[in-house]
Amino acid sequence: MESISSREEYLSRCVVDTLRRTFYIYSNQGDKKTVECDTPEEFMNVLNYVREHTPDDTLSYVNLS
Repeated sequence: MESISSREEYLSRCVVDTLRRTFYIYSNQGDKKTVECDTPEEFMNVLNYVREHTPDDTLSYVNLS
């Protein structure tokens, strides 16, 4: 029998693209959401929230090199 926790959707990865002011959010079930910020202030607000609520091993940044 499948456990309830194996059916719950949760954040598996969050990728931050600072150049595009965009966040790519991935779930354990394969869903992907894109959050595009219109202003630098909006981007910084979302980034601060993400940093506070996302585990370090789940958060990554687009490599600019």
